[in-house]
Amino acid sequence: MWKYHVFGLLFAAVVISMGFFYQPFSAQNGEIHWGLKKATNEQPAEAGAELDTMLERHGAIYKGDADKKIIYFTFDNGYENGYTESILDTLKAENIKATFFLTGHYLESATPLVKRMIEDGHQIGNHSYGHPNLARLSKDGVKKELQKFDQRLSELTSLKRTTVTRPPEGIFNEQVLEAANEIGYQHIFWSIAFIDWHRDQKKGGKYAYDQLISQIHPGAIILMHTVSPDNAEGLPMFIKEARKMGYTFGTLDELNMNNLDIPLSFQP
Repeated sequence: MWKYHVFGLLFAAVVISMGFFYQPFSAQNGEIHWGLKKATNEQPAEAGAELDTMLERHGAIYKGDADKKIIYFTFDNGYENGYTESILDTLKAENIKATFFLTGHYLESATPLVKRMIEDGHQIGNHSYGHPNLARLSKDGVKKELQKFDQRLSELTSLKRTTVTRPPEGIFNEQVLEAANEIGYQHIFWSIAFIDWHRDQKKGGKYAYDQLISQIHPGAIILMHTVSPDNAEGLPMFIKEARKMGYTFGTLDELNMNNLDIPLSFQP
């Protein structure tokens, strides 16, 4: 399963390396490939008015308040590569809580790490069970992917379900947003990302640090991948420098419950 995840990440590399990317789309059936104009000089990243309006209709977010120097860490985990424990150690030492968006493969292959995430107080997000292109599924298909993940999560851990989700490869459409909302999920995208998923192309911690610092901005939702040794090495340096710049670190819970009225029957 992780091979499919890697394929998706390689596709996304084209988007991120361009700095921004806008994909034409229709209201329901077109595919939207998430992309935005990168943040520079601490000015927030922008996805554009049309996409901003669509996300607002569905309580989806990709950044927080531009007037507050708060950063939100999120990590996508499709498979384990030996660096998640180091990242968890750093977050624990720095007293920072993050959100980890997991696939079904990760749930089943790295269950002890998932349990540690929960024990350490981190939020688990739903990255779908099988990592498909959700925009090519029916509404029922989207719902089944999210619910299958949560069913397996409840079987393996103490959690009953998740309430935040992120589409595989950043590909979605309005139908995907609607389907998720109908069963109590909020979509979380991101405003900072970089190419950080090549297993055998180590660039060093400074690479990750430089990428993060160059895009830092108030309200940033950062996407990182735990497969990267660069991220594991660069994370402590980035946290230290961000704090020197006056930033603090928040949780998605401080953002999402204000944007989406999750039905009571779906409360965790």
